[in-house]
Amino acid sequence: MNFTDHLAELRNRLIVTGIFFVVFFALGFVYVKDIYSFFEKDISFTLATTSPGDIIWIYFTLASIVAIVGTIPILSLQLWLFIRPGLTTNERKASLAYIPALFILFISGLVFGYIIFVKLILPFLLTLNDGMFTIIFTVDNYFRFLFRVTLPFAILFEIPIVSMFLTQLGILTPQFMKKTRKYAYFVLVIIGAVVTPPDFILQIVVAIPLIILYEISIQLCSFVYKKKLRKHEMFMKSDSVQSGVE
Repeated sequence: MNFTDHLAELRNRLIVTGIFFVVFFALGFVYVKDIYSFFEKDISFTLATTSPGDIIWIYFTLASIVAIVGTIPILSLQLWLFIRPGLTTNERKASLAYIPALFILFISGLVFGYIIFVKLILPFLLTLNDGMFTIIFTVDNYFRFLFRVTLPFAILFEIPIVSMFLTQLGILTPQFMKKTRKYAYFVLVIIGAVVTPPDFILQIVVAIPLIILYEISIQLCSFVYKKKLRKHEMFMKSDSVQSGVE
């Protein structure tokens, strides 16, 4: 296909993704009360609103989160279908396995971030009050803070699968990841400091899992890289045997 045909196909893929986004958004909007009850049961205080706009805000926000989570595998599949013609048979099989992994890791990141928020960050902040103030949490401020903590974890949990995919494409190598390890640690510690209150212990507790995740990514990257090298060596041997026969 020429460039225009590629753009047309990409547009169609994005339209399909957009349709699924709207469907998941509608489902989230319908079940927003159940979703809200799920989040509210883990807190020991009542959320308040200061304006009617807060109510519609929570509807749209929770429905959007459902739509984003539900659309991730659809978007991944559409992108895979878009690049599939340029892949070999083995590359198609290998890359297709990344789609469910992306979804699972994203959900895992959300769950991990939520547990950190409910079990560590929120209790720590409440202990700072020590009876000095009357605590009133508005719906919009509470959920903004909640998503500010959880969403970065969901994105960072994609590091292993992204590193494997980039290694499969030949863009990333384990040597590069090892060489930039100290810089990656620094960035992850900063992220941990941003999403947590100014408490050194909490920041370390959050940063350690992220660093472990990076080390896992290096190992997975090495596995894919070695496997790719073995395939290349087998291909070269097969090619030299064929050349000898000719």
